[in-house]
Amino acid sequence: MVFKQTKTLSNGVIIPLLGFGTWQIKDGEDAYSSTLAALTAGYRHIDTAAAYRNESSVGRAIKDSGIPRNQIFITTKLESHLKDYKQTFIEFEQSSIRLGVDYIDLYLIHAPWPWSEWRTNPDYTQGNIAAWKAMEELYRAKKIRAIGVSNFEIEHLERLFKGIDILPHVNQIPLWIGRPQKQLRSYCEGKKIAIEAYSPLATGRIFKLELLNELAKKYGKTAAQIAIRFTVELGAITLPKSTHPERIRENGMLDFKLEKIDLEKLLALENLDYR
Repeated sequence: MVFKQTKTLSNGVIIPLLGFGTWQIKDGEDAYSSTLAALTAGYRHIDTAAAYRNESSVGRAIKDSGIPRNQIFITTKLESHLKDYKQTFIEFEQSSIRLGVDYIDLYLIHAPWPWSEWRTNPDYTQGNIAAWKAMEELYRAKKIRAIGVSNFEIEHLERLFKGIDILPHVNQIPLWIGRPQKQLRSYCEGKKIAIEAYSPLATGRIFKLELLNELAKKYGKTAAQIAIRFTVELGAITLPKSTHPERIRENGMLDFKLEKIDLEKLLALENLDYR
């Protein structure tokens, strides 16, 4: 069962291969019921972020599931505009309170720059290092079991490495059919940084892809299952998202493999525009 498959991070922490993503799920009943549905279906890895504004609802669902805390892997993220040592401690504590937990399994810097500035790719290296230093302290204090980054390209990672003691255990990146991230995946693999694929369904745009739908028919699977399985085949931890209980369950039914020829066809697709 994919629900039971795991990866081991460079520090020995075990993380479920399949996670439930909560990006773009509205706070309140949507986030609560979706997270509870995922846990009921068998997911044991829940991914949220302070910027999603749904941590409280996610945390309530985790508590109400009745599943022991140590059996659920929880990821949350420091907001992208917070590039400050002291503020990182404050924000981490606030996320912990909203989630209702006394430790976080994986804490990430959400982006190398504030989202409002991402198009210009500004250099926030010193701020990222400052935030990372705080995260290292929280990690050493066992408030966090693993630390990482999100949306960091090779250039951002290399600048960060010059000022830190502990390399990221994870880099969570946009990874889907048409955006295989070959260079970044290879670089992270060389540094023993695990890759997480967020939006493996490209926020739904991927379903327009003819090859994907052809493969769904060939394997007798949904297009979503093929797309999610693609990220697993690349060695990534994968984080599909849905608000529909049946789709949430289906998205975890990944106990099949893509034939080499089909995987190669999908890998050959790059820089696709699904608009």
